[in-house]
Amino acid sequence: MASDKVAHVTDSNFELEVMKSPTPVLVDFWAPWCGPCRAIAPIVDELADEYAGRLKVVKVNVDDNPLTPARFGVRGIPNLIIVKNGQVAEQIVGAVPKQHLVRAVDTAIA
Repeated sequence: MASDKVAHVTDSNFELEVMKSPTPVLVDFWAPWCGPCRAIAPIVDELADEYAGRLKVVKVNVDDNPLTPARFGVRGIPNLIIVKNGQVAEQIVGAVPKQHLVRAVDTAIA
């Protein structure tokens, strides 16, 4: 079940929604055909709910939006980055356990 707190961003609105966000942002680069992406999707949704108000969570479909993943050197998915104050604070590649993401998020929002 997808969280209503997860926004879908595109190449055209990434700069505004992510890089200029006053709140730290967890960006999930994914694709519908990616099994590991689907596996971590519920975890990403949980984080959006648990950190509501302290963390913005967005998804970028790499097939529909190729410019943004290229800008961040995304070569494999799932690939999650945490952007804070317009800078990449953390990058996590692969389907990792929730606790790994929680540690990264906690560090970024501290």
